[in-house]
Amino acid sequence: MAKKERKPDFQKVVKNKKLPILTLDTRWYELFNDDQKTVEINDLEQKVNNLLKKQGKLVNDIKDIKKLKNSLMKDIMVNMDIGTDLLGKAKEKKLDKNKQYINEINVKITEWMDELADIPYQIKEVNEALMVESIDNCYSRLEDNKDEIKKISDWIAGVREELKNKILIKQDLETKNTLIYTYMHDILGAEIMELFDNENDVK
Repeated sequence: MAKKERKPDFQKVVKNKKLPILTLDTRWYELFNDDQKTVEINDLEQKVNNLLKKQGKLVNDIKDIKKLKNSLMKDIMVNMDIGTDLLGKAKEKKLDKNKQYINEINVKITEWMDELADIPYQIKEVNEALMVESIDNCYSRLEDNKDEIKKISDWIAGVREELKNKILIKQDLETKNTLIYTYMHDILGAEIMELFDNENDVK
C-alpha cells in the first residue's frame, strides 16, 4: 500500500490571510451538505453566526440609544429656563434626571462600542478555525475520492482487458462456426443444410 503524503499544516496556510466570512459565502455551502459537516464544523459555523448576530444587534442598539440620547439632549435644551416656582422645580428635577440618564447612556455607549470593536477580531479567529476545519474536511474527502477513483480506474482497466479477451473469443467462435457451416454445406449440400437450418435455427 502506497504511503500517504503528510497532511499540510492548514493553520499556517490560513493564518493572517484575508478570508471571506464563510457562513456568508454561498460557495462554502456548496462544499458541504449537512451529512458532510463534522461536529466541529457545525459548532464553529454556529459561533460565527452568533458573533455576526451579536455584531448586528450591537450596531442597532447603539443607533437606538444614540437617538434616545439626542432626544434627552433636546429635552434638556427646552427645559433650560428654570424658574423658582413649582413648575421650575419640576423642570429642574426632570433636567437632573435627564442628565443622569445621559451619563448612564454615555457609559453604556462606551461599553457597547468597546464590545463592538472587539467582535471583528473574534469573528476573524473563529472564521479562521472554521476555514481550517473545512479545508481539513475537504482534503480528506479529496484523498478518499482519489483512492476510490484509483480503484474504479483499475476495475475499468480489468474489465476492458476482459472485454477485449471476450470479444476475441467471440470472434474466434464465430469464425469456427462459419467454417463448420461451410464444410457441412459443401459435404451435405444445400437441401439437407436447409432442413438442418430449419430444425436447429442455425442461421
